[in-house]
Amino acid sequence: MTLAAPILATRNLLQVVDLSATEITQLFSLASRLKADYSLFAGSLSQRSLVMLFEKPSLRTRVSFELGFQKLGGGVSFLDHQSSPIGAREPVEDYAQNLSRWADVVAIRCRSHELLSQFVAASSIPVINALSDLHHPCQALVDIFTLVECGIPVDQLHLAWVGDGNNVCNSLIEAVATLGGRMTVITPPSCRPHADVVRLADARAFRSGARIVFTDDLTAVEGVDAIYTDVWISMGDESRGVEKTALLQPYQVNSSLMRRAGSKTRFMHCLPAKRGEEVTAEVIDSPASIVFDQAENRMHVQNALMLALLRPDLALRCSSFTV
Repeated sequence: MTLAAPILATRNLLQVVDLSATEITQLFSLASRLKADYSLFAGSLSQRSLVMLFEKPSLRTRVSFELGFQKLGGGVSFLDHQSSPIGAREPVEDYAQNLSRWADVVAIRCRSHELLSQFVAASSIPVINALSDLHHPCQALVDIFTLVECGIPVDQLHLAWVGDGNNVCNSLIEAVATLGGRMTVITPPSCRPHADVVRLADARAFRSGARIVFTDDLTAVEGVDAIYTDVWISMGDESRGVEKTALLQPYQVNSSLMRRAGSKTRFMHCLPAKRGEEVTAEVIDSPASIVFDQAENRMHVQNALMLALLRPDLALRCSSFTV
């Protein structure tokens, strides 16, 4: 008997383009099943272990990974590297090989994407990017999943990013380019997304039919399905705070910008938000806001990913959702 291929061809997730459109769709299917009824998956990761290495502070990422893995029956070990960067005490390669002997999967939240690549090269177990300076793939997958839940077909989605073209923006560009639809990135010219991300996304978009547009014109929000923003000053970028805040002030998401977009436009943010800076309180607290739906869905999509990596037999049987 020939066994069916697993959901994922990759054994690591460092950025969204590690996944195909079909793989993302199947992950969404599994996440939907998980969200509907976790009892069907009780004990599915029994005797499995997740190690979390975090160089940056976290609420949503830490809790959603930790509680999510526990809900599936697995054990979790959290290692705080905020005051001791990964690789400072011992070589990254030695660290990766040690953890490979004990754990089943590693989630890393770090300052440098290069460190992730270095860790993966020495690891014999799956590695998940839980945030780096260049990419935040889990967040972007969750965001698209949340919009699908809102009833927006992926190939008809029009998402506007407003503000700084940061790591979340990079990953969303890759997600839309892979799945189809449209994304309009509205930033000052000096805050546009990473050039390598744009080049790779262009190649994906050519195949999927997606359209990615870059502009500094805020009128481009008219008619979009959702406006997404994030903090203007990322962790580790505080030295540019005053200058960058002044540059991005016109790009604040406020009630005026939301009215320009249209009455059906949702507001999105990966959190934490600086109310009164990149977004006003009246927008983030409005009925248009789906920020806490995004936060809730972190656990379900990440759990789908970990099941696909560690229990492909179970994941494959439970993926029948379409986007």
